[in-house]
Amino acid sequence: MVTTYRQLLDTDSRAAPDVLRDEHRHDFGSAPIGAERYIDRAFFDREAEMMWSKVWQMACREEDIPEVGDVHVYDIIDRSVLVVRSGPDTIEAFPNSCLHRGRKLMDESGRVENMRCGFHGWSWNLDGSIRSVPCRQEFAALSDDDLHLPVIRIGRWGGFVFVNFDADAPSLEEYLGVLPDHFERWGLESRWKAAHVARVIPCNWKVAQEAFMESYHVIATHPQILPFFSDVGSEYDIYGPHVNRNLAAFGEPSPHLRERPSDGEVLEGMFGLWGRDVPEGVDADALPPRAILGETARSSMARATRSDLDEATDAEMLDAIVYNVFPNFAPWGGFVPNIVYRWRPNGRDVDSCIMEVMILKPVKKGETRPRGVPVHWLGEDEPWSNATELPALGPVIDQDMANMPHVQTGLKASGTGTVQLATYMESRIRHFHATLDAYLDGRLPGRS
Repeated sequence: MVTTYRQLLDTDSRAAPDVLRDEHRHDFGSAPIGAERYIDRAFFDREAEMMWSKVWQMACREEDIPEVGDVHVYDIIDRSVLVVRSGPDTIEAFPNSCLHRGRKLMDESGRVENMRCGFHGWSWNLDGSIRSVPCRQEFAALSDDDLHLPVIRIGRWGGFVFVNFDADAPSLEEYLGVLPDHFERWGLESRWKAAHVARVIPCNWKVAQEAFMESYHVIATHPQILPFFSDVGSEYDIYGPHVNRNLAAFGEPSPHLRERPSDGEVLEGMFGLWGRDVPEGVDADALPPRAILGETARSSMARATRSDLDEATDAEMLDAIVYNVFPNFAPWGGFVPNIVYRWRPNGRDVDSCIMEVMILKPVKKGETRPRGVPVHWLGEDEPWSNATELPALGPVIDQDMANMPHVQTGLKASGTGTVQLATYMESRIRHFHATLDAYLDGRLPGRS
């Protein structure tokens, strides 16, 4: 028998917040989608022209550029953006391109006094105004206004900095829909980026992303977590064109198992995932596993952050509360260290992408937010388990990686040219493609 996520919330030791009970199913039908979406050059080029040029996309965290003069270089397909801390409370964005002959102004992120082109020495102030042009009289026809770097729209939410290349697109607030309200309780703006791992993956960016949008694959790809993960009971919610989420419970076994594990076995599995033994004195018969696990996580996190988490529910301490913001940004909710995923094309290569995993941790009470850690780039064949900053997550991601190259090559070998998707358990993927189609057809983004 399947225990739904909603039923599990009713049994938890603390009442779930309203946002976790905000169920929004949507029927996208049962039609297949075309395999060309993942392998076709023309389709990729349409994405670049009609979608990537018009969506809000997360560029960095605020703590990546905490000091005046800090610059983050964000690359997407052919575009490169300078996200600049131009004042103590001001962040601006400009194309990473010299207005003289086009050389990139910065090859990598860093701290600068001004943005200077290495080709001929033109330089700009942090606010994008022209600072210096050697032999300025040679360009007398150009005013200082003409030489101001073009401005790219930015938006800020939850400690993240977003950019949008479309001057007429709706605001970030409108784009995010319910997301700010849903995350208000969890306060990602008060967290800091404690880990950031990236790797080039040999598959289309959508193949990689969609592996993290459903729990349906757990039975075959991650069978070791079935004794303490409720895959079939996961909930999938749709909110407007740009936001969806998956609610998946830990501390509850999968109905796929022939025999239900004992409560003690559930506890052993979860504590093992955390790299710990079940503490001495824990009575598996005294309380349900989720209550024991929730209290353990609450007390551990409270000690680590010197904060009061008594109102945090079992679900908020244990579960995969995974939101996706179209097209490629996936922050986890809850009070535990929050995982954030991002996927993006690897330049113009249809068959590879960049996947990034970040961990956001609470800032300890009484301390200032630390600078975000730099990106740890893995080699193209290096396992995620080599990233010691992802102790429990890395080996699980490696299991996903084992599928992805074969999905990409298998799509090219398809005899039907189509992909079949579950009507509910893969409804978030259907939602993603419905929104993608709306951009490709010109029905989105709409006008501000």
